[in-house]
Amino acid sequence: RYGMAVLLTFAGCARVASLQLQPVGKVKSFSLLWSVPRQLKYSYSMSATSKPLAGLVVLSMEQAVAAPVATCRLADDGARVIKVERLSGDFARAYDKNGNGGSSYFSWLNRGKESLVVDIKQQKSKQLLHSILERADVFVQNLAPGAAARAGFDSTELRKKYPKLITLDISGYGNDRAFKGYKAYDLLVAAEAGLCSVTGTPDGPGRVGVSICDITAGMNGHAAIMKGLYLRERTGRGFGYTVSLFDTIADIMNVPLMQQRYTGKPPMRAGLAHPSIAPYGAFETKDARKILISIQNEREWSKLCADVLGNPEIATDAMYNKPDLRVKNRQKLDQLISDNFKKFLIEDLKSKLLETGIAFGELNSVEGLMNHPVLRSVSYKNENGVEVIAAAPATIETGTDQRTRMENVPRLGEHTDKIIAEFGGNSKL
Repeated sequence: RYGMAVLLTFAGCARVASLQLQPVGKVKSFSLLWSVPRQLKYSYSMSATSKPLAGLVVLSMEQAVAAPVATCRLADDGARVIKVERLSGDFARAYDKNGNGGSSYFSWLNRGKESLVVDIKQQKSKQLLHSILERADVFVQNLAPGAAARAGFDSTELRKKYPKLITLDISGYGNDRAFKGYKAYDLLVAAEAGLCSVTGTPDGPGRVGVSICDITAGMNGHAAIMKGLYLRERTGRGFGYTVSLFDTIADIMNVPLMQQRYTGKPPMRAGLAHPSIAPYGAFETKDARKILISIQNEREWSKLCADVLGNPEIATDAMYNKPDLRVKNRQKLDQLISDNFKKFLIEDLKSKLLETGIAFGELNSVEGLMNHPVLRSVSYKNENGVEVIAAAPATIETGTDQRTRMENVPRLGEHTDKIIAEFGGNSKL
């Protein structure tokens, strides 16, 4: 019989730590008060232009690729990422000059961050970094094995001092197993984890064309941070995560690993073919372009034979009427398809495959990607203040305008004075 007025007060972000019902005036209405930890400063009540992680503070002792992948995603979504760099800077700054005069990897993975140059071994620098950690939500590091801990920034100890801190350590082989002290770079881990053995052609192993170990480890790191933030909402405490490049690649190597474990035979290197599915590979057209097709089931196989190859009897031929037989007789089958596809111009073949419902993709160059009609792009300035255009982040929030402009890449030490003034007074380090 009483009216109830509900007041929601967000002191940062949304976790209900305490609930108070207070009568107000004669009408016994109530105010509902939320008590929220200091770390989470972003609000669930966002305007159309705000970013979901606005107010989140991340301190990252990062270098190269893996950790910057994780923190770049946080920065893209509005987090304040303070990137700690040595006096000479993140060595990724000097990888190349292919990003319109700046390093391509550095330009890709460091937009929207703040660059803080300090010597983490010096006492004044440590004091400054701990002042930041008092207000930070996330700590990330991928320094050489043991370097962060030796400097006094062991993640376990940091979580004891700052109980609501989320920590992420990225390493080559984990911190508590064999190889734990090994330095690790992308291709070295790809080789160690067997990825190179299933990549390339029958003539020899090869490298994946991008730094796949680093990049996927960074993606796993980003997912771990987001999981930690969610769990902190539910529990009120911080969480620590470790991600290794080796575990990352071992995980995505599970299919060839199972084949080796249970058949005793490794997958063959097949170049642009698939080791266990046929037809699945590249074929040349009349105009000397290449198109890949993928047949995943018997329905698609029958349609390919009848509607594209023009001979439905191929589908029931004793050499090809089962998936394993098609793999066994791949060479003859590929030749049959190749002879047929060479009769088509590529655009005519694409139309035919599209009409038939057969999956395909053209073998594009990087220039082909650059001019691709599906490619989404963003622009920002690199560390030299020069405009760069990059492929946009893959995740799109449904129903929102897609951003085409991102924050700029920092110059080395660009934000040092500002950060010292904010967190460490006016003293020089």
